[in-house]
Amino acid sequence: MSKYLVILIVFVQGMFAQEVEFTAKPSRTSVGINERLRVEFSMNKDGDNFSPPSFDGFTANGPSQMISNSWVNGKRSFSKTYSYLLIPTKKGTFTIGQATIEIDGQTYKTSPFKVVVGDAVQQPNQQRNPYAYGNADSGDPNEGIHLVAEISNTSPYVNQPLNVVYKLYVSPNKSVSNFWEVESPQYNDFWSQIEIVDGNNMKVEQGTYKGEPYRYVVLRRTVLYPQKSGRLEIEPLVVKLVTEVPTGQRDFFGRPLTQQMETQATTGKNYVTVKALPDAGRPVDFTGAVGKFDFKVTPSKTTIDNGESIQLTVSVSGKGNLKLFTLPKPVVPSALEMYDPEHKEDVSVPLSGMQGSVTDTYTIVPTNKGKYPVKAMSFSWFDPSTGKYHTETADEIMIDVLKVPENAAVAANPQQGQKQQATSADQFRYIATSTSLKAMGRNDFFGSTLFYALLAAPFLLLPVVVLARRKKEAYDSDVEGNKIRQNNKLARKYLGQAKKQLGSKEPFYLALEKALHNFLKAKLSIETSEMSRDNIRELLLSRQADPDTVNDFSRIMDNCEFARYAPSSETAMQKDYNDAVAVITNLQKQMK
Repeated sequence: MSKYLVILIVFVQGMFAQEVEFTAKPSRTSVGINERLRVEFSMNKDGDNFSPPSFDGFTANGPSQMISNSWVNGKRSFSKTYSYLLIPTKKGTFTIGQATIEIDGQTYKTSPFKVVVGDAVQQPNQQRNPYAYGNADSGDPNEGIHLVAEISNTSPYVNQPLNVVYKLYVSPNKSVSNFWEVESPQYNDFWSQIEIVDGNNMKVEQGTYKGEPYRYVVLRRTVLYPQKSGRLEIEPLVVKLVTEVPTGQRDFFGRPLTQQMETQATTGKNYVTVKALPDAGRPVDFTGAVGKFDFKVTPSKTTIDNGESIQLTVSVSGKGNLKLFTLPKPVVPSALEMYDPEHKEDVSVPLSGMQGSVTDTYTIVPTNKGKYPVKAMSFSWFDPSTGKYHTETADEIMIDVLKVPENAAVAANPQQGQKQQATSADQFRYIATSTSLKAMGRNDFFGSTLFYALLAAPFLLLPVVVLARRKKEAYDSDVEGNKIRQNNKLARKYLGQAKKQLGSKEPFYLALEKALHNFLKAKLSIETSEMSRDNIRELLLSRQADPDTVNDFSRIMDNCEFARYAPSSETAMQKDYNDAVAVITNLQKQMK
C-alpha cells in the first residue's frame, strides 16, 4: 500500500511541476525621474501573441528577448523572458498593468504592480570629470547626442502630405563609433512612404542644434498622409549607439583615456493636429482628392465601323494624394458594352509628396448602330493652399456607330445564345430512340456474394485498423510536424477567405496578411515574435529562395499594410491576390 502511495505522490508532484507560470518582475519599484528600471516578463513554457501593458508615465524601450532551455537529470527546464527598459517621463505613482500571452490555446496574465517616480537623484556618472573639456566630454554617454524628428507641417489637413526627417546630432567633442535602430515607428492612422538611408551612403553634414555647432546624419525620411482628423501620434524612433566616454584617467602623454559604452537615443513621441476637410462647399462627387490636379477624359475615336472598339481614358495628373482616391466612372447607354478598366499609376513620392498621374482605361464595344452619348464627367478636389474645393468637368462625348456585325448582339450576351440553342434542342425531346428498363426480379441477400463479403470484412479490415492507429499515434506525437500542418491549413483557410472578400478592402487584406504569416510559420518554423522583415528575408534566402521572389513577397506584405489606410479598387485587390498565390507557389518550389 505504501508503495502505491509514494507513486501517487510523485505523479501529483510531476503534474504541479508542469503548471504554467507567467510573471512580471521589476528591477525596482521606486526610482528618481532621472533613473531607469527594467521590467522582465517571464514564462516557463513557450507561448505566442505576447502583448505588453501600456507603460503609462514611461518611455518603454524593447522588448529584448531571452530564451533558456536546459536538461538536468533528464528533466527539461525552459524559460522565456521579454525585457523592457523604462525611462520615466514625469513624477508620480504609476501602475504597470497586465501583460498577456497565449500558451497552449489559453491566455495567461501577469499581476499589475505600482512604481513610484520621485525627484531626481545624484548618480555617480553625473559627477563632473575633472579631466573633461567641454560639455560633451563628461562621463554621461548621452550628453552631446540628440536624435530629432523634424516635422515639416504640424497642422495639416486630412490627406495633405507632411514629411518627417530623422537626424542624429553629435557634438564636435563627442565620438560615436556605431549605431542601429532598435525600435521603429509604425505610423498608425497615416499612409506612409519610408526611405531608410543606407549606412554606406550616409553623409556627415555640419549644422546647428539649439544654436550650437553640431555634426549630423540623416537616418530616414518619411512622407505621411494623415487619414483622419484630430491629434495624431507619431511613434518614437529609438536608436542604440556605441560612444567613447572618458574614464577620468590620462595616458603617459597626458591625453584623456576613453572607453566604449552602449547607450540609446530616442526622438520621443511627437504629435500633429490634423484639420478635417471643411463641409462648406463640398461637392457631391468629392471622393477625397487633396492637392492640385488636372482632369481629362479622352476617347481613342468617336466614329466606329464594322465592330471596332474604343478605349476611353479617364486620367488625373498633378500633385496630391494620387494613390488615395478613386477616379470617376463613365456612364454609357446599354447599347455600349463597357468592361472593367485597366488601372495605371505613374506616381513618384519625393519629400514634398506624391506627384504624377493615375489613369483608368475602359474598353467599350457597341452592340447596335446609332449615336450614343457618354455623359459629361466631373472630378472634384480640395486645395489646401486656398482652403477651397475645385471641380473640373469634361464635356459630353458622342459615339457614332456606323455598322455592327450581325453576331455582335450574341457576342455581347452569350447567355441569350445558349438559351436559343437549348430551346431548339427541347423541341425534339419527346422522341426517344432507346429505353432504360430494369428487371423486376431480385435475388435473396442471405447466402449471396455480398453477404459473405460483408461477413469477412471485419477480419480483413483488422490489420488496416491496427496500422491506421499506429500511424495516428505517430502523427499525434509529431508536435513540430502538427504545428507546420496546422499553419499550412490556416494559410489555405485565410487565402480562401481573402478570395471570398474580394471587393471588401479591410477583410480582404487582413485575411491575405494572415495567410502570408501562417505560410511563413509553416515553411520557416518561426513564431510571430520572430517575424521582422530582415529576419524573414534572411531565412528565405538561406533556404535557396530566389531574391526576386523574396522581393515580391515583401512588396505584397507592404501592400497589405498600406492598403488599410488607402482606398483600393477591386482590380488592385485581384492583382494582389493573384500575386500572393504566385509568390507562395514559387517559394514552395524554390525553398529547400
